[in-house]
Amino acid sequence: MRQRYHALVVGAGLVGSATALALARIGLNVALVESREVSVPDETWDTRIYAISPGSETLLENLTAWGRMDASRMQPVYRMDVHGDANGELVLDAYEAGVPKLATILESVRLQHALWQAVSEQSNIKVFCPTGVKEIIWGSPYSTITLDTGDYMEVELVVGADGAQSAIREKAGILTKFSPYHQSGVVANFQTEKSHQGTASQWFRDGDIVAYLPLPGNRMSLVWSTATDHAQSLLALNEQEFCRQVMQAGESRLGELALITPPAAFPLRLAQLDSPVRVGCVLVGDAAHGVHPLAGQGVNLGFGDVQNLAEVLAQRGSASCGNHALLERHARRRAEPVSRMQLVTDTLWRMFGREERAVVLARNSGMSFLNRLGPVKSALIQEAFFN
Repeated sequence: MRQRYHALVVGAGLVGSATALALARIGLNVALVESREVSVPDETWDTRIYAISPGSETLLENLTAWGRMDASRMQPVYRMDVHGDANGELVLDAYEAGVPKLATILESVRLQHALWQAVSEQSNIKVFCPTGVKEIIWGSPYSTITLDTGDYMEVELVVGADGAQSAIREKAGILTKFSPYHQSGVVANFQTEKSHQGTASQWFRDGDIVAYLPLPGNRMSLVWSTATDHAQSLLALNEQEFCRQVMQAGESRLGELALITPPAAFPLRLAQLDSPVRVGCVLVGDAAHGVHPLAGQGVNLGFGDVQNLAEVLAQRGSASCGNHALLERHARRRAEPVSRMQLVTDTLWRMFGREERAVVLARNSGMSFLNRLGPVKSALIQEAFFN
């Protein structure tokens, strides 16, 4: 039986589920396709940790997901200490900037579950799970979709929210430029001897970037961006030696460490698109862009895509949701914040990867100089965390 929807969202991860909710809440009939069953959280800690900005938190509140979260498993970040490789230092403090917090650290599986609960209560979202998209015949005003289950539908707009390896991006013929960093991000969670006091810490050292993200209680989450070979050698260490090296990389700031989740690693690369849209299709989240994780803003860029797409489609009038001019309006509005974040993170990575004495002196002096400029730091916090 033929079914018709305003939008088909492919991928029910954090950004995909939020997209389905945001489009449903502006009155669209939405189909949501996901290839894997969504996990139900238990007491174990998830290795996948995200820093959710206050701007993204507002979106999630409006989508009725934030209030479903267990506050005891969430940690506000009140301060961020950034350390250069030659005594450079930058401190971002929520109190000094006149804001309640910089971000909230939480587990992916718990936010995913909250979004999934909200989706299940939205009457104008039809979920197809577990299944994938078998075929798309692009058309206007409707594209024809066949799922692996044999379900058949016509949709005005296909939203690719299926991650960095997006199949929808490939099916839409949207070209992507990948620039590998030849690094991997090593992640793990730890019990700590000392309290983090709601402070996130980051060290730039010898081309590596080590971040300690605070978790509830005396716990923290590690993100260590390092050369892929080194990442693999870290994963091969026994637990005791791995903890010792992580403690050393963080200057023993939190004292002795005990591993509470096994370490994992993922490759890092920059992903750039000329445009995330074509007639009848738009990409969001990691399908639309990729950034270095040193600023922790990847998922927040995705939530920004969600917010903007819903705003543009809410103003579509009589136009189809897949109207190219309408989607280009969305693409233009997202181009600047995405390219700006990519430029900042890529430049910082390249700058701290150079070893020339003059460059080392300049980057550390610049960091310390910025640290003395209170109003500039406040503006930086507003730009990075609240927009």
